[in-house]
Amino acid sequence: MDVVDQIAAVNEGKLSRRAFTRSLLAAGVALGAPLGGARRAMAAPEDQGTYFTWGGYDIPDLFQPYLEKHGELPNFAVFGGSEEALTKMRGGFVVDVSHPCNQALPRWIKTGLFQPIDPSRLSNWPDVIPELVDLEGNDAEDGKVWLAPFDWGQTSITYRTDLYDLEGEEESWDMLWNPKYKGKLGSLASGGDAWWVGAIKAGVDFKDIDSPEAFDKIAAVMREQRPLIRTYTDDNTTLEQALSSGEMVASMTWASSAVQLQAEDVPVRFAKPKEGALTWVCGLMIHKDAPKLDKAYDIIDSLLSVETGHFMINDYGYGHSNIKAFDAFDQETLDGLGLSRQPSEILSAGHFQVPQTQEWETRMNELFEQIKAGF
Repeated sequence: MDVVDQIAAVNEGKLSRRAFTRSLLAAGVALGAPLGGARRAMAAPEDQGTYFTWGGYDIPDLFQPYLEKHGELPNFAVFGGSEEALTKMRGGFVVDVSHPCNQALPRWIKTGLFQPIDPSRLSNWPDVIPELVDLEGNDAEDGKVWLAPFDWGQTSITYRTDLYDLEGEEESWDMLWNPKYKGKLGSLASGGDAWWVGAIKAGVDFKDIDSPEAFDKIAAVMREQRPLIRTYTDDNTTLEQALSSGEMVASMTWASSAVQLQAEDVPVRFAKPKEGALTWVCGLMIHKDAPKLDKAYDIIDSLLSVETGHFMINDYGYGHSNIKAFDAFDQETLDGLGLSRQPSEILSAGHFQVPQTQEWETRMNELFEQIKAGF
């Protein structure tokens, strides 16, 4: 297939975005714009809902029920971090559904930009794991919720087992601060992951993360790490390519990077750091002015489906909110992925993110951007 045929195949749900990306890169074609943008330019499905999400979630594999119902995929818009997403929406960018995580939930609600979700409009809601719904601030009264939980998991280190020598030591966050591998280490660019990992490295308890002392301690370890990092990016494909080629030997990633690389026979491991991984729950919120409200519910229902859950677990290594999605996996497989049918077993074993104020979020992001810039 030529590029145009491949784009059409993606639009029809016959080719995954990740496979399409790998095909272009193998052919030496550079990607200068998000695929979602290319799809909108070609098809302009103005009657479909818009999903504002992290990179890697804008793929047909997650929307087969939606595609079967509507004949087209939703529109996609992609952000690199939840603060970036919220800033755009505060500036007037209106979407139907967005994809924040638990630590941002109270802050997003407070903006007044979102409407409660009516679970009775979601066919998959009865199978959603209750403990994932019970997040701080998620009760919208009258049986409604602000956020429909979708995915959950860990942020840790993906490393090349043939290129990174542990020298007999346990896996640890220290791996990303090892001067021996200066220029061969990578990191997620969003403070929503990296700053919290810095807190773990600095020994800061998350309940104290908003204190002046915590800011000083975390900033110190992030500045220590800065000269060692080859790249900061929230583009999973960039990190995976660098690890695959050996350009980098270790990077902070989500579980999906390790699962994808292992599927391609790259010798990597998703570390279980002795200090504990960073853990989180992410979900779906509806904009108060959602232009396609019915389609917004269809987007959410598709993401909560068993089919999508199976893909999330099998192909991305993420936990899913639909308990029935776990039926296809035995315990050994789940253990290998670092997952459980009881999310609390995994989430509480790591460092679970806790909500912070907008003032904290703004200060953290400003300081982290300065550090990344070398200040």
